[in-house]
Amino acid sequence: MPEIGTILLAAGRGTRFGPEPKLLAPLDGKPLVRHAAEAALGAGPRPVIAVLGAYADAVRAALEGLDLMCVKNPDYVAGLATSLRVGIGALPASCTAAVVVLGDMPRVTAAHIDRLATAFTDATPEPAAVVPVQDGRSGNPVLLNLRRLGADIAQLRGDHGAGPILRGRTDVLEISGDSATGLDIDTPAALAALR
Repeated sequence: MPEIGTILLAAGRGTRFGPEPKLLAPLDGKPLVRHAAEAALGAGPRPVIAVLGAYADAVRAALEGLDLMCVKNPDYVAGLATSLRVGIGALPASCTAAVVVLGDMPRVTAAHIDRLATAFTDATPEPAAVVPVQDGRSGNPVLLNLRRLGADIAQLRGDHGAGPILRGRTDVLEISGDSATGLDIDTPAALAALR
């Protein structure tokens, strides 16, 4: 069985959200980021690594009491790609794949994460990635095969995840996504609509 870890990306500034830290905005009685963390911890892939950056102390406090490891990305201002690399670097070398969970996707559940891991484990040959797709649009979380993509991820720059290195590949496994895998919260209006 391949060893799969989880990376929770929670380092961004959330500039489109306004002056308040997006990941700390309350939804159903808890901060946005805690929803994502609890989904990750409810799923099988371990360990769960939370990558912090902007508002690191406050985000760490929002995750207090959860069985995950927090690592800080000192270069978070340079974009999401740096956080992805920091998260992968914090995983044990024995992890052959990682599920990448975004801290601003509160409707993603443990079941979404486990479906990615099961699809990866069951696939022959092993895919480079497993991506949820709904209506032709890729969503999140995604599973990345570190053996296949490690060198490409190391070269990633900017404020995006693995999308650019997955585009055009024929070894990406697509599974069916849903409204949760397509919903990230970027603005107060989007959060208000969820409430």
